Amino acid sequence: MLIQTPKLRLNVVDEGPRDAPAVIFSHSLAANVDMWAAQSAALATRLRVVRYDTRGHGGSDVPDGPYGFPDLVGDVVALLDALGIARAHFVGLSLGGMTALGLALEHPDRVLSICVANCAARTAPAACAMWDQRIRTARDQGMQALVEPTLARWCTSAMIERRAPQLAMLRQMIAATPVTGYIACCAALKTLDYLDRLSSLALPVMFIAGAHDPAVPVCSMREMHDLVWGSRYVELPSAHLSNIECEAAFTAALEAFL
Repeated sequence: MLIQTPKLRLNVVDEGPRDAPAVIFSHSLAANVDMWAAQSAALATRLRVVRYDTRGHGGSDVPDGPYGFPDLVGDVVALLDALGIARAHFVGLSLGGMTALGLALEHPDRVLSICVANCAARTAPAACAMWDQRIRTARDQGMQALVEPTLARWCTSAMIERRAPQLAMLRQMIAATPVTGYIACCAALKTLDYLDRLSSLALPVMFIAGAHDPAVPVCSMREMHDLVWGSRYVELPSAHLSNIECEAAFTAALEAFL
């Protein structure tokens, strides 16, 4: 369903008992709410589970870019307000994990806990050139040109070889991402800079890393864990999409944390 907020409409899947604690799921760049289907199914029997498409993705509106993390975080706060949720658990992977960090830092009064998977807390200057290249590819060749390179980062070779149905879903998801939204969110990723503030977090935090993630090295995830007092750290034998490649282990870690 589409939820109207003051700035845009967000595509939302809202499941589970309305009087239960809420958990919000935020997906990666070039993905949508379908990325979290397994975790939603596992949790929605006893929690209110809200999945939303990030601005510029899926069925949500695609405002002109560039976007910044204040926009992405502000959208979450507006969504909570629209749904009448005072505070929620928040689970994010990659771009969604960065959004989780921003939400916890800027609006701690709206957050019960955060689960931060497969993401960095700062974009190094050298990485900005990489994002510029992906922006050019999307603009000049369309999202189809990014499908296979993205899958190579998202999944291990074993997953690519053996799990055809999931790969088909991921290919469709990447290809269907609006070019404007992809480029605008890439611009946000170039501005990411939360690392120096992580030690101020004072709420339950769990970090989930992929041991074979080429996009976010394990050492980066461990560094964040070391900076956040009392945080949990889980490492799974996955590439970037740990919640899909290691679906059962990811979901079990999340259930135990929540």
